[in-house]
Amino acid sequence: MQEDVLNNLLRGTEEILVKHEFVKKLEEGRPLRIKAGFDPTAPDLHLGHTVLINKLKQFQDYGHEILFLIGDFTGMIGDPTGKNVTRKPLSQEDVQANALTYQEQIFKILDPDKTKTMFNSTWMNAMSPADLIQLAAKHTVARMLERDDFSKRYKSGQAIAIHEFLYPLIQGYDSVAMKADVELGGTDQKFNLLVGRQLQETYGQSPQVVMTMPILEGLDGAQKMSKSLNNYIGIADAPDDMFGKIMSISDDLMWRYFELLSFEKMTVINTYKEKCISGEENPRNIKYELAKEIVSRFHGGTSAGENAMQHFIAQFQRGAIPDDIVEITLKTDNGSYCIANLLKDAELTASTSEAVRMINQNAVKIDGEKISDPKLIIQSGTQHIYQVGKRKFARIFVVD
Repeated sequence: MQEDVLNNLLRGTEEILVKHEFVKKLEEGRPLRIKAGFDPTAPDLHLGHTVLINKLKQFQDYGHEILFLIGDFTGMIGDPTGKNVTRKPLSQEDVQANALTYQEQIFKILDPDKTKTMFNSTWMNAMSPADLIQLAAKHTVARMLERDDFSKRYKSGQAIAIHEFLYPLIQGYDSVAMKADVELGGTDQKFNLLVGRQLQETYGQSPQVVMTMPILEGLDGAQKMSKSLNNYIGIADAPDDMFGKIMSISDDLMWRYFELLSFEKMTVINTYKEKCISGEENPRNIKYELAKEIVSRFHGGTSAGENAMQHFIAQFQRGAIPDDIVEITLKTDNGSYCIANLLKDAELTASTSEAVRMINQNAVKIDGEKISDPKLIIQSGTQHIYQVGKRKFARIFVVD
């Protein structure tokens, strides 16, 4: 096995359990069955979801068999991972509707002819109550309570519903039904992925290798990318919106996005980084390359990325944003910030009344777009470039 193949497959991963087993499976010289599961809990995917899908793409390019699991059955249970309260299950109708959009979106990255889409309702609906009891007998409550979120809820006296224990069991059984060689998941899914290893051994199968991927930070660079936090970049976003959002991330966060989202070689990315550090290259120009690549991936080719860049440049040249734009973090206690207060606290205006006046005069822009509502609310977990008049600029992060 070539060393560069192994290095590419390990790129950006958080943990491999167990690495020597992974190497051994690769050395068998057969296409491995690579599993990744998604519960269709929301209709739209964002770039955070694509960290896993990009890794599937790498495996696919090396000739391995991709098993894209849509958890339509587990979606009706509700993944309790990271939750401190029992999660409300989705209805069958919601799950089915979201699942359809997932299939459309993943094939913007994966080759549909080389991807096997599976639904865990296929085997779970065929399982009798007796079968489910037998499955539950293969795990213990003590092991379940080893999971961090369950443990914290139990110790604090918060309710844990019995059906929540079924979630990791069923996710683990999916690996048995699919005969997975490798399962990918976020770092927050580690416990569930290890249940899959354990169940495969119980059922007489070779245990899957667990490959965890980092959780991608959102536009604020602090919290994980999430629609609920409004710090996300949707893969269905319009090209100009997607390009602008990527350009709004900090220069430090750019390298994280390059590693986890770009298909560019790490040698090239490292060269970019060296040039930025030495001052040979402006980080803004490197960020252009990242934004172009991602827009092109989801919007039909390189022309989409080029067009979005030209639109961005034309839009912002009118405001002549400086290269050394100041970055400001503003904290809020209630999860949001009124635009007038934000501009005052960032010292872009001398007072809230001046802020209101400038907004009414169409002299305030957010990410190059004029705003007209002096009562506009800016949510926590977001960052934007704010401009007041022709010369006052700031990239402002709003956090709790």
